[in-house]
Amino acid sequence: MKLPREFYLRDGLTVARELIGKKLVTNLRGGLTGGIIVETEAYMGAKDAAAHTYRGKTERTKIFYGAGGFVYVYLIYGMHICTNVVANVADVPEAVLIRALEPVDGVELMKRRRGVNNLRGLCSGPGKLSKALGVTKDFYGADLCGEEIYIEMTDFRADVAATRRINVDYAGAAADYPWRFVATGSEFLSR
Repeated sequence: MKLPREFYLRDGLTVARELIGKKLVTNLRGGLTGGIIVETEAYMGAKDAAAHTYRGKTERTKIFYGAGGFVYVYLIYGMHICTNVVANVADVPEAVLIRALEPVDGVELMKRRRGVNNLRGLCSGPGKLSKALGVTKDFYGADLCGEEIYIEMTDFRADVAATRRINVDYAGAAADYPWRFVATGSEFLSR
């Protein structure tokens, strides 16, 4: 069952924690692919120096200012797509970066898209999972309550731990906020 819009209309920290154990799915022409979310990071708008919306609204970040439940994608290092879930209500610009998945559906297709055969490393980072799922820049603004990309409930259960986020050392004190959430003991986490 797909998560309803109401799931996303909550603060980014709650959404980030509760996304652990849900399944991110893409249903594209090439086939259906998906994985259990085992790692996320929350980005909390104007109070978070690591957030893209820290300095306010721009053309790039306008999606954050609508209601939650939509996709925000961006390029890092000029080559890797990062997939984010917009959280909270309109005009509260928060989002959750999906950092790692445990691959479960369409694994062979994901391996072909990535050109790798290693299951453990297939979706162990935001750029890796985006490529494996077929997420491109065209997913900017996609509705997570739609048919091409969505998140489902699962029976997956794990303890969730909170740690500091990765690669946000530029953000001063915000670099130490414990806003990264992981499925404890998962072998599919990012490095």
